[in-house]
Amino acid sequence: MVAELIKGNEIAQAKRDEMKDEVARLKEEGVIPGLVVILVGNDPASLSYVRGKTKACKQVGINGKLIELPEETSEEKLLELIDHYNQDETCHGILVQLPLPDHISDTAIIEAISPEKDVDGFHPINIGRMMTGQRAFLPCTPFGIIEMVKMKGIPIEGKHVVVIGRSNIVGKPVGQLFLNENATVTYCHSRTANMKEITKQADILVVAVGKMHFVGKEFVKPGAVVIDVGINRKDDGKLTGDVNFEEVEQVASYLTPVPKGVGPMTITMLLQNTIQSAKWSHQTEGVH
Repeated sequence: MVAELIKGNEIAQAKRDEMKDEVARLKEEGVIPGLVVILVGNDPASLSYVRGKTKACKQVGINGKLIELPEETSEEKLLELIDHYNQDETCHGILVQLPLPDHISDTAIIEAISPEKDVDGFHPINIGRMMTGQRAFLPCTPFGIIEMVKMKGIPIEGKHVVVIGRSNIVGKPVGQLFLNENATVTYCHSRTANMKEITKQADILVVAVGKMHFVGKEFVKPGAVVIDVGINRKDDGKLTGDVNFEEVEQVASYLTPVPKGVGPMTITMLLQNTIQSAKWSHQTEGVH
C-alpha cells in the first residue's frame, strides 16, 4: 500500500477560487474585506511569510495592507497602531507577525487585538469560544487541517486522533477541533511514556513537534491518516517534515507532503477568517 497524498496546495487553490466569488459578491453589497498585517523587524522568514499573506489577499480580492516597522519600535507604539485599526471599520482583520522582538510582549500584543478582528485565532477570548464550541475565529493551521480531512471525505466522528505536540498555536487547538467533531483525542509530548504504543492506536495521527523525521513507520498503525505539520530545512536547503515520508508512505492510507501540504491551508484559512469577519461586521449572511 502506498498512501494517497492530501495535497494541501490543490485544496487551498479550490477554496481560494470559491473565496474570489464570495469576495466579489460582498463587494457588490459594498463590503470590501480588509486585512492589516504588521511586521516588526526584518527577520527574513517572517518577511517571506507576510509577503505570502498579502499576495494571497490580492489573489482573492481582499484589501491587504502590510505595515513594516523597524526592530526598535516600542511596545507602546505598536499598541497604539493596533488600537487605531481596532477602531477602523474598513479593517476586518489584524495580524501581527510573530515572533516579535524581545522587548515586546507577544501576550500583550495578542490580547490588544480586538477578538472581533483576531483572524489568527490567538486571542484568549477566541480560544475560550473555540473550547466551548461557540462562534469564534479558529487558529489557521488547525482550522486548515480539519478542512483538509473533511475535503478528502475522511470520517472524523468516533475516530481516535493522536496529536504529537502541545503548542498553543497547533497542538492544543487541533486536538480541540477534532474533539468538537466528535473524535476521541489523545495528546503526546516530550514527557509521554510509551509514545509509539499510543500513536500506533491512532486512526488519524497529527505530528507537530518541529523535529525532522521524528515519526517513522514504527509510530503508525497500518491504514492510518497522517498529517505532518512540521517544516524543517535540510542541509541542502530543501524543506521536509516531522514525518519520515518515504517510510510512512508505505504504511499510511493518507499522508500530507511537506511542502505543499498543511502550509498552503494556513494562509487560506486566514483569508477565510478575514472574509468571515467582514460578513459578521456587516451582519450579512455567512456560514462558519
